[in-house]
Amino acid sequence: MKREISYEKIVSLVKENYFKACLKLPEEQIFAFKKALEKEENLLAKAIFEILLKNAELAEKKSLPLCQDTGIPVVWVRIGEKIKVNNLEKAINEGLYLAFKEGCLRASVCDPLTRKNTLTNTPAIIHYEIISEDIFEIYLMPKGCGSENMSALCMLSPSVGIEGIKKFVIEIVKKAGPNPCPPIIVGVGIGGNFEKVALLAKRALFRPLGESNPDPEIAKLEKELLEEINSLGIGPLGFGGKITCLGVHIETYPCHIASLPVAVNIQCHSARLARIKLI
Repeated sequence: MKREISYEKIVSLVKENYFKACLKLPEEQIFAFKKALEKEENLLAKAIFEILLKNAELAEKKSLPLCQDTGIPVVWVRIGEKIKVNNLEKAINEGLYLAFKEGCLRASVCDPLTRKNTLTNTPAIIHYEIISEDIFEIYLMPKGCGSENMSALCMLSPSVGIEGIKKFVIEIVKKAGPNPCPPIIVGVGIGGNFEKVALLAKRALFRPLGESNPDPEIAKLEKELLEEINSLGIGPLGFGGKITCLGVHIETYPCHIASLPVAVNIQCHSARLARIKLI
């Protein structure tokens, strides 16, 4: 027997949580800032982390957006097969529109060719994951495009191996420099095909910061990439320092024997994320 969740409930929860996400960073992000502040030796870099922490404090206290770019909404839905929601996509977009309207957030979504603003900051980018468990979760990410624009995808030759993957990821981060507003989080997709690998990289950014991939070998690669990225010396906001990246998250998927797709999706220091669990 299917369990039904009302349209109105989805609208209300999406509106409330997207607005909150624009004002309050996840606790793991604040913790990462504090740890980075302890590790930094560069005085300017330390000052920047102090400013980032103060910005987060003031945004929450005064109900102001953490960043003027309140993002293109990216939504990940995990829904069990026995759960029913009428007009789910419409409900999500309505909730997002109300968050922008009532929260006075900046509307940034426009037609790709005419550049005419939709004036609602919708439609959202929505991904669905149908699961067997009796679960319904919605993850909301206000994704700024200063970091999104620095992302990249490449169909590598399998012969390049793990070292080739690392080289590509490092090259993308190095090329990005200060543009994605570091300290960044780097989502990496490996495998699948052209469209799947980009989705893997995005999915990696929804993982809580500091949570490693459950596969020990992939977790090792995450750690190695994090160390190499931080050795670049780009530092917070590109002013130099030890901490350029707060975390590297990798997701993998089986691929064709003749290809090795790799995608890098970069998230800025304002890594806003809301998690809604209804069941």
